[in-house]
Amino acid sequence: MKAQQKFLLASCALAVLSACSTPAPVVAPAPAEPVKVAPAPAPAPAVTKPVAVSLPAYLDPNSSIYKNRSVFFDFDKYTVKPEFNALVADHGKFLSSNPNVSIKVEGNTDERGGAEYNLALGQKRAQAVITALKVQGVKDGQMEAISYGKEKATGSDDAARAQNRRADIVYPSK
Repeated sequence: MKAQQKFLLASCALAVLSACSTPAPVVAPAPAEPVKVAPAPAPAPAVTKPVAVSLPAYLDPNSSIYKNRSVFFDFDKYTVKPEFNALVADHGKFLSSNPNVSIKVEGNTDERGGAEYNLALGQKRAQAVITALKVQGVKDGQMEAISYGKEKATGSDDAARAQNRRADIVYPSK
């Protein structure tokens, strides 16, 4: 920095002298020694208080809305069993108090039966959950029923079939 100042000062002096009527000898600036600049100390990290981030219940892994999203059905049935009333009520309360959140209810079946029959059964299961959510005050525009029939079925033992006979409540990922 000082070397630049010296050079600039010498250049200005030279310009002033050359503007005069009498010629002045040209003086070359003295060679400057390299300026050693000490590195600036690292700024101290800013201390900030943690900001509490509030996630919607459907994105919060600690919420029952996040953890419990499947309603299971008996073989060849599409009636919501009483044991799932609390689950439907929780989702219904959340959705009715958050009208800007929309869901899809995806109906599924096990692998037994024809493709068309299972698509219809999956649709009835999804619609049964939607009907139960409407009772909780959820608006039609917030819900969509989709059937996958046996498309997502896995396994062929009794336990796997029981897991396949369900309707899943699917929230947006953001």
